[in-house]
Amino acid sequence: MVSETITRPLDEAKVESFLGQVACDFGATLSTILAYIGDKLGLYRALAEAGPMTPKELAGRTGTAERYVEEWLLNQGASGYLTYDPQADRYALPPEHALILTDEDSPFYVGGGFQVVSALTKAEPRITEAIRTGEGVAWGEHHPDLFTGTERFFRPGYRAHLVSEWIPALNGVEEKIRRGGLVADIGCGHGASTIIMAQAYPRSRFTGFDSHAPSIERARQAAEEAGVADRVVFETTSATEYPGEDYDLIAFFDCLHDMGHPKEVACHAARALADEGTVMLVEPMAGKTVEENFNPVGRIYSAASVLCCTPNALACGGPALGTVATDDALKSVMQAAGFSRFRRATETPFNRVFEARL
Repeated sequence: MVSETITRPLDEAKVESFLGQVACDFGATLSTILAYIGDKLGLYRALAEAGPMTPKELAGRTGTAERYVEEWLLNQGASGYLTYDPQADRYALPPEHALILTDEDSPFYVGGGFQVVSALTKAEPRITEAIRTGEGVAWGEHHPDLFTGTERFFRPGYRAHLVSEWIPALNGVEEKIRRGGLVADIGCGHGASTIIMAQAYPRSRFTGFDSHAPSIERARQAAEEAGVADRVVFETTSATEYPGEDYDLIAFFDCLHDMGHPKEVACHAARALADEGTVMLVEPMAGKTVEENFNPVGRIYSAASVLCCTPNALACGGPALGTVATDDALKSVMQAAGFSRFRRATETPFNRVFEARL
């Protein structure tokens, strides 16, 4: 037994503290799935719109079963997501929480994150086997909620920062694409980043490339809905084979670390750039050392690395940079492809934005 191998006295306070941490993690994991259910069924939105409600009132408003809603509300109260008035037996969603849970136009919105977590938990059997064998699991093999959830999770940050902060932080780029330039968005997914840029810079032309055909189909639909299909094209292709040249800006939004051959991807970008063109590399926030990732953001991204990003890179032939690749690791990739200028241009709590030029 493990306990027989322990030769020094245990600190009981540390044991109890760690048990408490594990209990919190159990609760957080299970409650995250319930949060996604609340998002999916419109329970949060109903509370935001109608104010405090009893379980019966919320069930009636959302067309759901009262007995389940009663237990869901109890969990949400215990989680601190909702407040509870015991005299009225009513639960309420504070406006500050509603901003985060229901307002998709808010830069603080995280609804897509619950969807991503739900999707990734479904991959556990495949990931467990992959860890044993060293094989990969491709992006397209995951539950479809991952593709939608990823777009919903990252889009608020892109809308808040991409045009107002990230592009202006790049030397001379905003002026070029405001006049009218050529932009490629590599690994564009559902096209949120491409469409945001197209809306802000109507004189430029944008092409989004992604190897996942269903995502490209959704991106084309989104471009039509956004009214930018006249200046945005989406194509299914790999990051080392997309067509075109003389791009003024080639952007990689939270995707280079997922790719199986990042050096080859960077080399292709170097060939496709115009003279004095720029690569904008947006990557998840990460520390310069291992221990600098021991924080809530590092915890999220390192888990995503095991469950999604590293398996996809290995499925594509590796090597795997990992979701928390350091600045130096990313710089090394770009320098190996011939980029002589590389700098962190700006950042947010969740992202680093790099500029690379030949």
